[in-house]
Amino acid sequence: MDDLTGFQRDLLYVIAGADQPSGQDIKDEVETYYSTEINHGRLYPNLDTLVNKELVEKGELDRRTNYYALADEGEEAIEERREWESQYVDL
Repeated sequence: MDDLTGFQRDLLYVIAGADQPSGQDIKDEVETYYSTEINHGRLYPNLDTLVNKELVEKGELDRRTNYYALADEGEEAIEERREWESQYVDL
């Protein structure tokens, strides 16, 4: 996960916290967090990067809508990141 941008990590966390969200679902959630509009030209290439890195799986809900799901590698990456973070932040 050390080669992901902060935005890509945020996308990964949103996907991990949802049940097969669509791209629009992810966009809505990230826009709420960032308090700004996220355009498709930023969102979808970053989602594709997560898919290409095999952290996220992409499937079809219907002919126009894709869903995204956390892959095993994505789950492991989040676990490793949280372990690393816990060295520095003890809550």
